[in-house]
Amino acid sequence: MNNQKSMEVFAKAPVSQAVLKNALPAMAAMLMVLIYNLADTFFIGQTHDTLQVAAVSLATPVFLMFMAVGTVFGIGGTSVISRAMGEGNTEYAKKVCSFCMWGCVGVGIIMSVCMLLFINPILKLIGASSDTMEYAKIYLTIVVCCGPFVLISNCYSNVIRAEGESGKAMVGQLLGNLLNVVLDPIMILVFKWNIAGAAIATVIGNVCGAGYYILYFLKGKSNLSISVKDFSLKNKVASGVLAIGVPAALGSVLMSVSQIIINSQMAEYGDMAIAAMGVAMKVVTITGMVCMGLGQGVQPLLGYCIGAKMWKRFKKSLRFSLIFALGLGIVLTGVCYLFVNQIVSAFLTEPTAFDYAVQFSRILLTTGFLFGVFYVLTNALQAMGAATAALIINISRQGIIFIPALFILKFLIGMTGLVWAQPVADVLSLVIAYILYIKTSKKMMSEIH
Repeated sequence: MNNQKSMEVFAKAPVSQAVLKNALPAMAAMLMVLIYNLADTFFIGQTHDTLQVAAVSLATPVFLMFMAVGTVFGIGGTSVISRAMGEGNTEYAKKVCSFCMWGCVGVGIIMSVCMLLFINPILKLIGASSDTMEYAKIYLTIVVCCGPFVLISNCYSNVIRAEGESGKAMVGQLLGNLLNVVLDPIMILVFKWNIAGAAIATVIGNVCGAGYYILYFLKGKSNLSISVKDFSLKNKVASGVLAIGVPAALGSVLMSVSQIIINSQMAEYGDMAIAAMGVAMKVVTITGMVCMGLGQGVQPLLGYCIGAKMWKRFKKSLRFSLIFALGLGIVLTGVCYLFVNQIVSAFLTEPTAFDYAVQFSRILLTTGFLFGVFYVLTNALQAMGAATAALIINISRQGIIFIPALFILKFLIGMTGLVWAQPVADVLSLVIAYILYIKTSKKMMSEIH
């Protein structure tokens, strides 16, 4: 069976081959997610309406909440399933997989309904001005309608990797994101639907991406299951997923919250500053998303090694991943820094917004080379099932370090202080991640021996 061959890569292939076979498709998929995230802003930018660019920047963190909740089931499910597969417990893995599917459906529907009911207070909360309010409302009203599909797509792009099918996980992401990128220029520029066209393209892409994963399971090609009959909350199915998934998703949720706070604080400097910050975040995301893909790609391999008690292989895999991650981070950050003017000019033409965006991008890129190391260490802790450590890391980088730093640095140095808060949080959270990894791995190693 094809799945069996994939599992043999986890157990027997040379470490470099095993890491790259799982990481490269995940990185390619995240690169496509990056292109998808950039597409809306890029094609809206071609309308030369900076207010619409600002509106997308305001609405994006709210929509990312759906992706973050999908991460709860995706990262949590991957951690539990990969360890179960390492132990040879396929039946338990099936129950976890089914729980993730129906959890996504139920929670996605609830989130969509709540956001539609409270859309006006949400828009005021995120800092929409009288000029951007209507644009942001149009965008959000459309995209939140595909809530359950966003959750399913984000969940199973991770879970399928747990049975060694990194390639199929990549295809699902590529399908949805590529469709979105193709539809964006047609709906925004050809049909002249502007920001509504961007939202409709996003909905179609997410529905098709989720549909691919559902068909994958319905065709019976997987060792896992999304059948209702396999759904269970017993034997720590739910708690096992949530213990790792919630801390992992908190990083994404806090990222959205922090973007909302930045936008609301940046609002006093005008809509051009908000648009610039949104674009600067997309520039640094070029490095961040690819490095995130690397971390997510190696997590199932590390989890399998832990489940199978292959501690030596775990350490070799992690060492190779960290070296690769550092090199990748340096190269990607260097490229972004060298071409920052050209990248920003693809999104913004208004002179004030352009100058702000270049300045903000250079600040955010100062710690970009560290992203890969951070994400590999974070995913290693998630693979170990170290729920508390994962929670501490994820609430630190975008929460308990970052949010206070925003207000302190703004008070000290003004507008650029809002931007410098992220590099400060990056460095401190990496130090915390390293300390927690050393502590957790020593404890796990002593238990095995």
